[in-house]
Amino acid sequence: MKIEEIKTIVKLMADNDLTEFKIEAEEYNLCIRRGASQPTVVAAPQMMAPANAPLYPPMPAPAAAPAPAAPTVTAAPAEPAAKVETIDSPIVGTFYLAPSPEATPFVKVGDTVTPDTVVCIIEAMKVMNEIKAEKSGVIKEILVTNATPVEYGQSLFVIG
Repeated sequence: MKIEEIKTIVKLMADNDLTEFKIEAEEYNLCIRRGASQPTVVAAPQMMAPANAPLYPPMPAPAAAPAPAAPTVTAAPAEPAAKVETIDSPIVGTFYLAPSPEATPFVKVGDTVTPDTVVCIIEAMKVMNEIKAEKSGVIKEILVTNATPVEYGQSLFVIG
């Protein structure tokens, strides 16, 4: 996650009077808390870090040890990534499946979508942004819970 994205999240928290923001992804977890004298930011790769952990973890010293592990880790996800096609979030914000709480969702599992089909709304900085599929296929899985924060590039739907 880039520092600009974190700054945007902190600003959104301040604008909306939020005290805590958590996001969990495959590469990292991020938890930002406000309330004391300043925001607390905690980020850690693949596991939750203690509250006093630095934003950027120190770089590992031995370069030889990670090199053999990296090809093994990279080779395993490469094949499933080629088989699974997703619709990803183009922005950071809050994910909504429907235009309002009482409305029917834009799409559900089993629906066929075209590149112009609106699949969800992402609220960013108090603006509701309609997100289009930009791909053709059938919705196989919805990966995000309604009214939860999403990040740039996060997979929202699996299509086939």
